[in-house]
Order: sequence, then structure tokens, then C-alpha cells
Amino acid sequence: MRVFSASLLSQQDLCEFPMFSFRKRSEPAPVPKPTVEIDGYEEIFYRSNDDLQLYARVYPAAGAEKGRPALCLPGLTRNSRDFHDLAMFLSQHPEHPRDVYAVDYRGRGLSDRDSDWENYSLLVEANDVLDLMAIAGLHKAAIVGTSRGGLIAMTLACIRPAAIGVVVLNDIGPVIETRGLARIASYVGKMPLPESWDDAAEMMREVNQKAFSAIGDAQWMEVARAAFNEKDGKPAPGYDPALEKDFEALDLSQPVPPLWNQFTALTPFPALVLRGQNSDLLSEETVAEMASRHPNLNHVTIPGEGHAPLLKDQESVEAVSQFLIAND
Repeated sequence: MRVFSASLLSQQDLCEFPMFSFRKRSEPAPVPKPTVEIDGYEEIFYRSNDDLQLYARVYPAAGAEKGRPALCLPGLTRNSRDFHDLAMFLSQHPEHPRDVYAVDYRGRGLSDRDSDWENYSLLVEANDVLDLMAIAGLHKAAIVGTSRGGLIAMTLACIRPAAIGVVVLNDIGPVIETRGLARIASYVGKMPLPESWDDAAEMMREVNQKAFSAIGDAQWMEVARAAFNEKDGKPAPGYDPALEKDFEALDLSQPVPPLWNQFTALTPFPALVLRGQNSDLLSEETVAEMASRHPNLNHVTIPGEGHAPLLKDQESVEAVSQFLIAND
């Protein structure tokens, strides 16, 4: 793995992430399918420039006066459903509503899987996000990035900074703790498929309850419904198990090379960092260092939650909302 010096080099060097492979693609214009109206949001199906059908949700602002649009980017194996509570709160805000978009990366949620697992990379996924932003006419959006979504936000800051207005990083930073990454590697592509939704809720509770002590028993069904797709009334895989291959090149016995140069690309933009109190991926020390290096960074610790905060509790939802309102 390549480790960069602390000084900024060229933009190309700035945008290289040593822990993930990148693959550039051609840029034909994507053509969206008509949206389908659902309760509280609309569904968008559109084509990537390598002809995969990708999925996103849009929660229209409840009012003519709109704040800056928000674009929500999920974690490695996660999808747009993770942001439903936050998106409803932001889009329905009585005084400062805004359009909220949430994406399913290729191979996740309702988006097509990619036959080439190497396309599950930050740059390819960032380009897919830019396709959606072009379709939706999003400019200087508020990027809300959970875990991998925060790394994609850093990528966007490198390759298309004009697309970003403000950034929320949900439990991710330039130093990724190896123990947290090892925990994620231990289950990606390996968890059995539950036979029923009750089994799915119990599975999510057993795996996560230690780190998410603030989550009540009733909420684990919501967590399960977000994590898994549904087919014939039963849980179905929520992501391509080929994502497991992302970890094969990583030596988890060694610290992950830090991404301070990439984080520096975010310094022109107001930023908010949410850290789960029990997070094993983002340390308090890293958050403190981020605050010392970024001239306009706020940070909030979410009690009783681990990696990554679910963005369902009042504290985290209001923290994001207030931050966005202050930076419209």
C-alpha cells in the first residue's frame, strides 16, 4: 500500500486512496426512468454509463421555499433505506424543508449487481453518484456520508469540488481503526440469510446490541428491514456478497494508511462529524485531530450507538438538521 506524505501534492495524488482500487469509466449521459411515487418519497431508476440500472430515492421538500438539497450516501453494504427517518425529518421540516436524495450504490439495495467486482470501488461509485447529481441538477449539495459514504464524499471533494456545499461525515474519518475494519470484514458476504423477518430482527440484535445499547428491542425490526431486501415476503440479500473481495488486498494486521491528504480536500466546506460513542472505526483522538485541521468543523457524539449511528434518534437527526440550516 502506498502512504502519502503530509504535504499536498497534485490533485491526482490527493485523490488516490491507497486502500481501494479505482477504475475510470467513459461518460455517456445516463437516462433516468420515470419516478414512482411512494409514501413520502419517489423512486428513481437510471442507467449507469456502463449500463447498470441504479436506484435512488428522492424525498421532495414540503414547501416552495427550499434549503440546500441533501444527498445521502450509505455505508459499504448499506443502502438508501438507512436514511428514511432523517430524510423524512429534513424534507418535512416546518420551516426549512429541503429535497433529500438517497442512493443505492451498484450491487446494493435495489441497484443492479456488477459482474466485475473490481467496479465496487470508490471512484466508480463516486462517478455513479455524480451521474445522479447531473440527472437531478444537484449543485453544491449537502453530502451526508455514512462510513464508506464519507470516503466517497472525500473523493467528490477531490474530483468535483463544485458539486459539494457542506459535508456530514457519519462515523468516518481519515484514520480508520483496524479493529473496526476487521469486524466488518468478518461478516461481509458471510452472514446467513434469515428465514423470516423475525429471524432477521433477532440476527441484527444479536450482532449489534453490544455496540448499540441505546436501541430498543422494537427498533431491530426497522434495522433488519433496512439491511435486507424483500422477496416473496421474506428477507433477501441486501448486497452483492462479492463485496467481500474488497478486503482481500488488505493486511488487517497492520494499521490502515491514513487519509489526511484526502480529508484536506474537505477543508473548504463546512463539516459536521457524528461519532458513535461505542464506535470501533472512528476514535475520539481522530475526531479531535480532524477538528484541529479543519477550520469549520463541528462534531457530536451519539450516546449508546456504535458504528455507524443509525440516524434515527432525535439527537443525531436534529444535529444534522441544525447544521444544514445554519449552512444553507
